This record gives sequence, C-alpha cells and structure tokens, in this order.
Amino acid sequence: MVFIMSTNKVNIASHVSILTDLIDYRVGSVVSRTLIDKKTGTVTLFAFDEGQGLSEHTAPYDALVYVLEGTVDITIAGKPVALKGGELTLMPANQPHALAAKTRFKMLLTMIKS
Repeated sequence: MVFIMSTNKVNIASHVSILTDLIDYRVGSVVSRTLIDKKTGTVTLFAFDEGQGLSEHTAPYDALVYVLEGTVDITIAGKPVALKGGELTLMPANQPHALAAKTRFKMLLTMIKS
C-alpha cells in the first residue's frame, strides 16, 4: 500500500465544492487531502483504491466517518461495520479500529480534538 498525502491546500472558504471532485483515486494507494486543520480538530478527505485499507490502530479523538461513494468494511473494537456511500459511523476515541476498502471508496473524516 502507498499512502499519499496531498500537499496542495484546498481553499473551500466562500466557494461551492463537490467533495468527491476534491480528491482522486490512485491505483494501489490511499490518498488524503486535509480541508481543515485546527487545534480543535481536522476534516480530511480520503480516497482508497479497492483492496487498500488502514491496519488496526487507535486515535485519542472521536472520528466521524462519512462515506461519499463506494463501500468499506470498518472494524471498531472488534465489531464489524459495513458502510456504503451516504452512510456514516463514529469511531470512538481510544477504540481500536481498522478499514478495508471493498470497492474504491471516498470518505470524509472529521476528528474532534476537544
């Protein structure tokens, strides 16, 4: 797996944007693009190629996952959660979680730090 973090700043202030157009898939990769990065939290777009994922890990903050398109299997504290475009789930702080793309999928991840 290749993890690609976009360094291009996205200026979404006072503009109308289509989330799925702000990030592109790359074969065999996971691509991310940060939209908001503040002390209190972040909003990040991700594009996962089919079969890609993130191994089990924890984060010290709640993370809201909103799937924009495609399908993903998420495991949260050992419990499987299957999501498709238009669906969301919360990954609670300090709970182990992992993601596996069933198909190519894009998600918006909102992490709340306070």
